[in-house]
Amino acid sequence: MDLQSIKNRFGIIGNSPALNHALNTAVQVAGTDLTVLIVGESGVGKEAFSQIIHALSARKHNPFIAVNCGAIPEGTIDSELFGHEKGAFTGAVDSRKGYFETVSGGTIFLDEIGEMPLGTQARLLRVLETGEFIRVGSSKVQKTDVRVIAATNRDLLEFTEKGRFREDLYYRLSTVPIRVPSLRDRKEDILLLFRKFVVDFAERYKTSPVQLDEEAKSLLINHGWQGNVRELKNIAEQISVLSSNPLITGAEMRRFLPDNQPNRLPVLAGQAAPSGEFANEREILYKLFFDMKKDVTELKKMFLEILQNPSLAGSAASFTRDSLMNDFHTNGNEIATAVAPSPIAPPVVSTQPAFLPVNNGSQPVLLHENDIHLHEEVEESLNIMDKEKELIIKALKKHKGKRKDASLDLGISERTLYRKLKEYDIDE
Repeated sequence: MDLQSIKNRFGIIGNSPALNHALNTAVQVAGTDLTVLIVGESGVGKEAFSQIIHALSARKHNPFIAVNCGAIPEGTIDSELFGHEKGAFTGAVDSRKGYFETVSGGTIFLDEIGEMPLGTQARLLRVLETGEFIRVGSSKVQKTDVRVIAATNRDLLEFTEKGRFREDLYYRLSTVPIRVPSLRDRKEDILLLFRKFVVDFAERYKTSPVQLDEEAKSLLINHGWQGNVRELKNIAEQISVLSSNPLITGAEMRRFLPDNQPNRLPVLAGQAAPSGEFANEREILYKLFFDMKKDVTELKKMFLEILQNPSLAGSAASFTRDSLMNDFHTNGNEIATAVAPSPIAPPVVSTQPAFLPVNNGSQPVLLHENDIHLHEEVEESLNIMDKEKELIIKALKKHKGKRKDASLDLGISERTLYRKLKEYDIDE
């Protein structure tokens, strides 16, 4: 059976290379019993691919069942999939067969596999490896012959790193991965799909199918389509029902297209940012640099006032090293920077030397104006790794070596803290 015949049979519209590649992979794997993992965003039609695989397989005359793992409560999913014995739990008044028992010889499609609880994942792994399962409340091992096709719109590898999905199950499921492209990645198919939907709705509601002008077509093609084909179908139905004009203009198309497209630009700390450990570490660094900038600005102002007003030098001499360092430590930073006078407001130069507090002892040191010009700027290291290491050491000292408390204070996970300790060779 050629690819176009398969598209006609299962109502698949489009000719994009990514879509054709996914369909070819499904056709090639259909004749085997290999486990398949279908990956794609919500609304791209992952279940249609599972039906294609089953319909073209040797199991096509046996049962096919689709199970949404995210829609079944955690407390009952084991019973739904593997069955239970009478009295196994409250409400179990009779024995019940699970899907793996009733669909034996056929195909089971596990949609949203990433939402499956870890305990159920262990049971599923045993089914995939040995074909064996045990009903809830039973000790009898039973056999089943079921082909498993799984689907997800999540990044399962990321889930494995966070401990939310078993790594061994991930590699067992993804024997043959099929990636279904999003609508954004097959823009050449958008107008074909829209035309198909509006024709279907026109037949249903006994009306004439709407037409699009060039601006409306451009808006349709360049829309974000976060809901993919499902969202496009909804928009087509709204336009078919609510539009009084058979020709849809760009202005009218904007009425139907949602304007709440996600912002894909980078954001600063304090605003809505991507979740995860990287975002937390980045926020820490942003805060560190902002605090450093504030301290440097205050130092500039203090030195400039002393240079412009020599009469302040006597009072400045009363500052000891400890009092100055306390100011520097207010935000957890140590800054020792001498800054030249601002070119915008030239200082009044005195012929007398001035007293300035310098971080080289407990007593103030006499500095001459020539010394200040010779040492205009001493830059502190702004290396991110040095500052990150410094923060980690301070957090460990603050919490007396307790990693858990230090990681919470830093806003990162304990595992990330452990990795950083190894990376920076920090002795606890």
